[in-house]
Amino acid sequence: MKGIMAEVPEDLLEDRRRTGADRWDEMWEGVLHIPPAPNRTHQDFEFQLELWLRDYWAKPQGNRVYHQINLASAGSWPDDYRIPDLVLLTPDRFEIDQDAFFEGPPLVVVEIHSPGDESYEKLDFYAKLGVPETWIIHRDSRKPEIYLLNGNEYREAEPDADGWLKSTASGVWMKPRRPKKLLLQRGAEAATRGVLPE
Repeated sequence: MKGIMAEVPEDLLEDRRRTGADRWDEMWEGVLHIPPAPNRTHQDFEFQLELWLRDYWAKPQGNRVYHQINLASAGSWPDDYRIPDLVLLTPDRFEIDQDAFFEGPPLVVVEIHSPGDESYEKLDFYAKLGVPETWIIHRDSRKPEIYLLNGNEYREAEPDADGWLKSTASGVWMKPRRPKKLLLQRGAEAATRGVLPE
């Protein structure tokens, strides 16, 4: 269920800040979006994906992976930002880290799509920000989608003949595996292969 409040009471906002309930709140051009907290399945999958990316993509190459970062364009914080599940950074992008928020495009943003969430509605924001790739991975099926920036908008990547979706930005390959698993590896390096959830 979606709801709209013409004006959000200050005591509600203060209560959310005090209790930490605002952890996933986002501002979309000055409009507050209050999504529900991700369920346990979502959080467990996000945690395992982050660990795999840290171990097999970030550490070996001097890259970084972060979760639940406020992501804004230049000069727009705190009036317009989104919070992807994960962001991937290469050293040439480390300077976007402003601690409380990232100002500018990471290499990749990852959204774990839960039914009824706004993952797809965020694509325009990520495209305008200039994020080269956005991954949307479905929480329940583990089906991955890769969106490649083409000008000012995204086009969806197609899997190869073996079913691999290949991230051109990161070099990560992924494909769904039954039942409800995600197969990952760094390029053609089979030694890096992981199956999530474990």
